[in-house]
Amino acid sequence: MIVQIYEVRSAEEAVALTACGVDHIGILVGFGAFPREIAPAAARRIFAACPVGTTRVALSLSAEAAEIDRVVAETEPDIIHIGAAPRLFSPTAAAAVKARHPEVRVMRSIPVVDSGSVAIARAYEGIADFLLLDSHDPGDRQVGALGRTHDWTISRRIVDSVNVPVILAGGLGADNVAAAIAAVGPAGVDSKTKTDHADGSGKDLDAVRAFVAAAKIRS
Repeated sequence: MIVQIYEVRSAEEAVALTACGVDHIGILVGFGAFPREIAPAAARRIFAACPVGTTRVALSLSAEAAEIDRVVAETEPDIIHIGAAPRLFSPTAAAAVKARHPEVRVMRSIPVVDSGSVAIARAYEGIADFLLLDSHDPGDRQVGALGRTHDWTISRRIVDSVNVPVILAGGLGADNVAAAIAAVGPAGVDSKTKTDHADGSGKDLDAVRAFVAAAKIRS
């Protein structure tokens, strides 16, 4: 079971998270258009501190291909995570990113809203290396960052019918990740909100350890 944690904000935090058993270190990278974005140079320093074997994930919420290309070039991640709403960034655009950066795997956020989400996910077969299934409010420019769960039966349909590994996100913590894994059967799980300190000062390592333990034991 892959465990992915967002949003990592320092080299020290990244090292501590990997010591907790986290597999994917996720950083929100950008140029100031969205709250909490980290500049590419800072993200690259965090990635450089990650132990060998850690998967480094750069999340861009931009719908501009040139900006996503800059994130890839300036952070050198293992995975570029495209988080723009599907209406703003198409499968064709994602395929073009993959073609321009063949050394980097592509993760695509899929909004889990209704049965139409299954069709959106299917459109990324042969393009995305991972799908991240997350909650979504229609009209948002990005998928996720809401801190709440969604309809896991739809996520299960995506897992069962789309030939791309799925990472399940959306309001997951130690209290519900085992139930989520049982319901959905994903390749991995993601946590952001429920593993943050309540004051927003960074990751709560005790919450991360509990999340990792619950996810790995269940798997």
